[in-house]
Amino acid sequence: MTDYPTWARGSMMVDWEHRIDMDRMRRERVEKTQAAMKEKGIDALILWKDENVRYLTSARVIMIQYRSSTTYGVLLRQEGNPTLLASSGEAHRIEECMPWIDDYVPIGILEEPGLVEHTVGTDIKERFDEWGVSNGTIGLDGHTFTQRAMIEKYFPEATFVDGEQFMYMSRVQKTPDEIACLHQACAIADAVTITALNHAEPGVREFDVAAEAMKTLFTHGGEFGHLASPFVASGEHMAPPTRFPTDKIIRNADIVFIDIGACWNGYFGDCGRAKVAGGPPHPMQKKVYTTVYKSLKAGIEKMRPGYTNDDSAAEFLEVARSAGLEDNFIKLFIGHGCGISPNEPPYVGEVMPGAESVEFVPGMTFAIEPLIFVPGIPGGAGVRIEDHILITEDEPVYMTRAPYCEELIIQD
Repeated sequence: MTDYPTWARGSMMVDWEHRIDMDRMRRERVEKTQAAMKEKGIDALILWKDENVRYLTSARVIMIQYRSSTTYGVLLRQEGNPTLLASSGEAHRIEECMPWIDDYVPIGILEEPGLVEHTVGTDIKERFDEWGVSNGTIGLDGHTFTQRAMIEKYFPEATFVDGEQFMYMSRVQKTPDEIACLHQACAIADAVTITALNHAEPGVREFDVAAEAMKTLFTHGGEFGHLASPFVASGEHMAPPTRFPTDKIIRNADIVFIDIGACWNGYFGDCGRAKVAGGPPHPMQKKVYTTVYKSLKAGIEKMRPGYTNDDSAAEFLEVARSAGLEDNFIKLFIGHGCGISPNEPPYVGEVMPGAESVEFVPGMTFAIEPLIFVPGIPGGAGVRIEDHILITEDEPVYMTRAPYCEELIIQD
């Protein structure tokens, strides 16, 4: 039985309490991945997605919007340390601040074909030839057409396999140090959410609520939220949901929803809460909130070994069905994996065809977020409640603790 941390000890480095062993966490993540490579017969990985680069190298770098997969990458073989491919603008900092990286390759933004060809044909090819893996099985994750064309040009004898799904499955069970990071991320996410709820009052704009929340995030050492733009929506903006803040003024008896979360040391804590601003609430607002709350609790109860994501999803839907609101779910999954990526498989309650049925195993972590809305109600009747959940050998653990809105819960 794995002894997982149970609470967030703080974000500072201290000498009077054992917290997180970052060196051990980095080492174990690489070792886990290499063990999985051997099991799957993958000789080498060429990875570009932000979460995979962070996972294998701990590189925290500037994040340029719309540039994922073209500014940073990582190479990994079955033995040895990873090779970090990173923007040349990070060179001095990597050399000075990241002693665990012993092979760093500066690269340009891989949009121009000539830059891509040099990186693949020289930097990657030389290493793969030296490692004896150029003709082997190579796992790839998300990349551009030009990157793929150059990889195929310089590795014509290689066999390419899905490195993206491979990494999802390699990362899905977290180590104790990863769980400790997630606890701290969730503690910050709670603080961000509570700040937003406290400022979400009649007469305040959605923008203003988001601004106060983001101040709390950075004050507590968060890197960013789990969305590029904070999700703050009020009133009719939640039925259907407008998933970003606007200049709309929150009005009396509006439902206000907050979904911002927090990233800390690369790990994402996800928390969502709704409240009524002022009041009194409309009866339909209370019905929707109560249904979402009860479905959340029922679905999470099935998130334990021996059950699958489908079993959990069925509980959410049954509660909604009993309230006559089954057809009012947003056309989206009910929950998703959440760790070093803010949103990844496995999914719970995915509505689109092709979703995989997966049994819950200890060490998995999920963000569970049922959302039901009924249009045409003054002040809006759209509610989502979201909690971050750890799967253990026994009961599911709530990693988020922000308060629910008791005023909107109908007592049985």
